[in-house]
Amino acid sequence: MLSRIAEALFWIGRYVERADDTARILDVHYHLLLEDPWIEEESACRALLEVMGVGDGVAAPTGRTVNEILAYDESSPAAIAGAMKNARENARGVREAISSEMWECLNATWLALRERRVLAGASPSLFFRFVKERAAFFVGLTEMTMSRDEAWRFLTIGRALERIDMTCRLLCARWSDAAGSAGWVTTLRCCSAHEAYLRTYRRAVDVSLAAEFLLLDRSFPRSVYYTLEQAERRLAELTPTGSAPGPHDDARRQIGRARTDLEFRPVDELLEDFPTVLSEVQAAGSAASAAVAARFFGTTSPLVWSA
Repeated sequence: MLSRIAEALFWIGRYVERADDTARILDVHYHLLLEDPWIEEESACRALLEVMGVGDGVAAPTGRTVNEILAYDESSPAAIAGAMKNARENARGVREAISSEMWECLNATWLALRERRVLAGASPSLFFRFVKERAAFFVGLTEMTMSRDEAWRFLTIGRALERIDMTCRLLCARWSDAAGSAGWVTTLRCCSAHEAYLRTYRRAVDVSLAAEFLLLDRSFPRSVYYTLEQAERRLAELTPTGSAPGPHDDARRQIGRARTDLEFRPVDELLEDFPTVLSEVQAAGSAASAAVAARFFGTTSPLVWSA
């Protein structure tokens, strides 16, 4: 596969996942401000912007400010609108590598988002729900209409690496506030994980158990561990021999090390220093993304004959 096409597919996966996960994080934040009358809006908004890496230079942020920066800004790839715009632009350049249904989904979503932004001020939650539904629709089309070839693998790897990063951001944002169990119920619901949590633990939502579930559950597809495992499998499939990581498999090595650390460290130890654990996983995902880019997308020197 041409590196240009592989890179575009990788970023389509990342941008769609970024829009989806940003909508989930903003939905949690929106409901937190609505449901907790004692929360200080400015400090909560500032903390969220810092977690998302866009807090510099924002004075006295409000919920509306957060939405303008992270939801409606078409020029920013960190915002929902900007991410979906970039996903559409990448898809337009590689339409021969994806199904027509996938392209139509991204194109229609982008056009609808521009219209819905006008109404989003009155109901941000409906805007976020629309984004989550359209992202799920796109992922469903991807799973149903793409052959399990390299194109699908690169798109899936991009989606997995983005989910690792964004889920860690969501957990970090939730862990840093004092909303207690009620706040974690909202977090689980916005991750579509509340029912799965109840079936797993068969008890009311507990802060430590909710954090453990979203970090370590082996079966839930949005947990950090599950996503690490999926990314590792897809990266292994790109290795011709399917063998252990070689000298050029830095991405697979980074992801495997992070997964192994989560798998074999005691749960109490992980939760004791939860923010540091999340930061380490994020760093591994970032390093893996850079390694994928260096190995598969970097420009290569022309071959020359030598004696």
